[in-house]
Amino acid sequence: MRSAVRYPLLCAVLATCLSLPPVAVRAADFSDPTWPCIQRKVENLSVGLMWPYPVEPVDLPSDIQQSVDTLVSRLVLRRIPVEELAPDVAAFAETHGHQVTLLSHVFSKAFNTLAGTRRKLMTGIGDYSLKQIALAEKIDDTRARMDELMAADSPDFDQVDALEEQLDWDERIYTDRARSLTYVCESPVLIEKRLYAIAQLLQAAMTAE
Repeated sequence: MRSAVRYPLLCAVLATCLSLPPVAVRAADFSDPTWPCIQRKVENLSVGLMWPYPVEPVDLPSDIQQSVDTLVSRLVLRRIPVEELAPDVAAFAETHGHQVTLLSHVFSKAFNTLAGTRRKLMTGIGDYSLKQIALAEKIDDTRARMDELMAADSPDFDQVDALEEQLDWDERIYTDRARSLTYVCESPVLIEKRLYAIAQLLQAAMTAE
């Protein structure tokens, strides 16, 4: 049986000590407990920061709009590298034109789709963080209870063993979640990078006439 020494695991949630290097931990701002990532929290993206042209409503013929929707459905498919979509964008521009208004419409639809996906991911990260905090509190409480039992004149070793088994399980879950934190936190950033790459690809098509 292990020695039951209590320590504040909650600080490990906020500092993500199990998955981030010390330098990264010092650079992070954990004033928001629902945001455990080293990356700065930016809840909403702006079209204007990625697309330098006006995005105006357009009323397209059904066949062109269908082509737009088809192209956008591929642009937002994250398993396809953006650079592999250059022929799709070139073919679209060659067929329907290189106009700023049309390609702005394409970017706007891609932006709205990926920004929506990103918002859902941000919400999921917040839920993830709150679950880690709750689990950390549970682990600390279990350790405190084990300390109390062991300090008794006649410790209930059966109960201590049961608590130790639960503690092992909870710590394993906590550690597994912490190890996946880097991937979880990178997902919104990867979407931002993809949107920027899509913008560059579409802008290049404007000058490819």
